[in-house]
Amino acid sequence: MIQFEEFTGGPLDTNAFLIHSPGGNILIDAPMGADRRFQNTEIHTLILTHGHFDHIADAAAIQSRHGCRVGFHPGTLPMVSDRNFFRKWGFELEVEPVAGELMLAEPATLDSEGAHFHILDVPGHCPGSICLYIQKSGLLFGGDVLFRNGIGRWDLPGGDYELLVTGIRNKILVLPDSTRVLPGHGPETTVGTERKSNPWLQH
Repeated sequence: MIQFEEFTGGPLDTNAFLIHSPGGNILIDAPMGADRRFQNTEIHTLILTHGHFDHIADAAAIQSRHGCRVGFHPGTLPMVSDRNFFRKWGFELEVEPVAGELMLAEPATLDSEGAHFHILDVPGHCPGSICLYIQKSGLLFGGDVLFRNGIGRWDLPGGDYELLVTGIRNKILVLPDSTRVLPGHGPETTVGTERKSNPWLQH
């Protein structure tokens, strides 16, 4: 069974997950404070579920400190490579660019440090949004796609409500009910719970 620990950081209480795999450590998302929290824990791979600022704030610092490889969807590239990307959206935010070695898009899988991930493309929250499914462990690292009793925002540039809900139904709700959903914000849930009670998915 895959072992992991959770860290929540930044002004939006963004979740990151450090997976302890047989071959090394994998960090999923890099909110503000993650670099300091894991400064004494070797990170071999950093995976970004999407490119919104609160999930990538410490990505460049983590890459610099650990020399780790970084993976994300090709649609995320503009957000993490352009220092002024978010200023174009009207936000007074500047990001330190991060270089990606792993381009992750469905139907690709990723074998990293002994963990096997299925990459699920679930856009609608933003372009390039992915979920990471470890079938053997029944874990879904969901980014900002599906929350407990909620779904990701779709009102930011590149968002699309219909695309998001369709992706959740076709990619996530088809997984076993017992699958643990570890979201980018808030507490964990399960696929079965959200299928039955999530108000955004009942119509």
